[in-house]
Amino acid sequence: MKKTTKKDVKTASMSRNPLDAKRVAAILEILEKTYPGVVCALSHRNAWQLTVATILSAQCTDVRVNQVTPALFKAFPTPKAMATASLPEIEELIRSTGFFRNKAKSIQGAAQAVVQEFGGKIPETMEEILRLPGVARKTANVVLGSWYGIAVGVVVDTHVMRLSRCLELTRETKPERIESDLMKIIPQDRWINFSHELIHHGRQICIARKPRCIDCPLEKLCYSSDKTWSSH
Repeated sequence: MKKTTKKDVKTASMSRNPLDAKRVAAILEILEKTYPGVVCALSHRNAWQLTVATILSAQCTDVRVNQVTPALFKAFPTPKAMATASLPEIEELIRSTGFFRNKAKSIQGAAQAVVQEFGGKIPETMEEILRLPGVARKTANVVLGSWYGIAVGVVVDTHVMRLSRCLELTRETKPERIESDLMKIIPQDRWINFSHELIHHGRQICIARKPRCIDCPLEKLCYSSDKTWSSH
């Protein structure tokens, strides 16, 4: 078994163009074939539930969020119900997601804004949805893409940040700049699924603590210095 060294990576990088259109197309093709029909991992029945679930997913696993939201939405099924709920009740229901006090304020604030400004409906534009408390660009992209099918940007979570850098699709470290780089090289009709595919790949194969490089369908296209196995 050959372990990739930093010297190997530096040498390879000098002779390659990681953003070559054919390489990017190959990565997209492999991801699409590996994760067909991929969807958002957060359980939801409507745009409001997805908004809340995404806010709760900050610094928390999707699995944990999916365990919490059924009881939350049973207690407060609509934005109107959430808007008038007591914060302690909300906090108790979402306590296990971490940072529960701030998250409770955010989802109640979002509920109030949805009711008062948007007639009880989650808006369908980036400009409007960003006016909701607790909703930053990542959450907005999740809701607009996964529920409305509107590709305004690319969802950049921790998996997308890590894998897009591993695959040398960007050198940036801030989510907004990573998103900007990805939007330049990924076709717009792939923005929504691309994020889902990378997220699934980061959970199943390219695991942060111990990447399963020997099982990775992208291994031949990857020159990351963190590889545990290499065919090149």
